[in-house]
Amino acid sequence: MNNVKNKPKIVELKPGIFQIRAVRPGSHVYLIKGSWRNILIDTGMADNFSNLEASLAEVDLEIGQIDLIILTHEHFDHIGATSLCFDKVLVAAHRFAANKIQLQDEFVMMNKYFLESAKPFQADIWLEEGTIIDLGNYRLQVIHTPGHCSGSICLYEPNHRLLFTGDTVLAGGMISDICPSGSVSDYLSSLQTLRTLNVDEFYPGHGWISKSPAEDMSMAVERAQTLLEESKVLFEVLDTKATFERLFFAARKFALPKKE
Repeated sequence: MNNVKNKPKIVELKPGIFQIRAVRPGSHVYLIKGSWRNILIDTGMADNFSNLEASLAEVDLEIGQIDLIILTHEHFDHIGATSLCFDKVLVAAHRFAANKIQLQDEFVMMNKYFLESAKPFQADIWLEEGTIIDLGNYRLQVIHTPGHCSGSICLYEPNHRLLFTGDTVLAGGMISDICPSGSVSDYLSSLQTLRTLNVDEFYPGHGWISKSPAEDMSMAVERAQTLLEESKVLFEVLDTKATFERLFFAARKFALPKKE
């Protein structure tokens, strides 16, 4: 766990905004060194915690100097290390995600799928659409973006025209799986909302950052629309309840994320 070779690279994207690169299958972690408070956006996998600590040390911080962890959604590749910070740092998540985390809803959190084992924790702050987190130099607005799962949020910084997207949309206009509690129609609505924002760059939970957000958002909307139309075609050909049930549950199984 303390293997230095596995330490993710920490890169300053904007003044005071850092990306701690993912170690698969975990997510990127974003650090914002605010003039008033320091926050982390997601924490990655539990077995990557030592790398998270080492990366923070590179910018002269330790876990105890983080004031708030904001979770973009409830999947374990994004939240696994949070349990190892819980005794030192406040945790915030959208109320749908917070409820699942508090109840340890394995069907949605998927910690066993990622072969992770970590002690339970809970969200101290249950976020809502429109909540503002003011760090002084940056001001983040919570945007509820269900689709990938019901508790997904994005964090929008309107003054600097930045967006943290979690798994809602990735660079290149890629969209994520529709996981349990998710919905393709909700996903499409969320992407259409994000497309209306003034954004110069967005920072996703996986892959590279987007420097062409308008184009990427449009591509993501097109992909979600295509997925919705293809699903309509699928269900239109079903002629019996038994056929519906067989294909429906096969589709739900297919929608689960694949192992790297």
